[in-house]
Amino acid sequence: MIAQRKRNAIRQRIHDRIRAKMQGTPERPRLNVYRSLNHIYVQVIDDTQGATLVSASTVSSKIKTGGNVAAAKEVGKLVAERAQEKGIKKVVFDRGGYLYHGRIKALADAAREAGLEF
Repeated sequence: MIAQRKRNAIRQRIHDRIRAKMQGTPERPRLNVYRSLNHIYVQVIDDTQGATLVSASTVSSKIKTGGNVAAAKEVGKLVAERAQEKGIKKVVFDRGGYLYHGRIKALADAAREAGLEF
């Protein structure tokens, strides 16, 4: 339990460092990713207004399991489709302090294949 808290604190520090360098604008909002053990959550955020424009997750969709690469691909495709419905084509990818590997990479690749540019 203590190791998990420490790992999350490290991830949060990395995320803060990433966020200091990146900001979502109305022309190019930020695609933010959060992954838990059982689910993955994605939001497209305009930081100038502080508003979430589009969101998707394994909790809200009809995906049975959320803690695997296949579910991450589904969520990536879903968020890209919803973003394009709102007229969003270009985003800035915010990996949330996680390594660009596994579920995060699968989600990003699926979003790119579905038409988002980043």
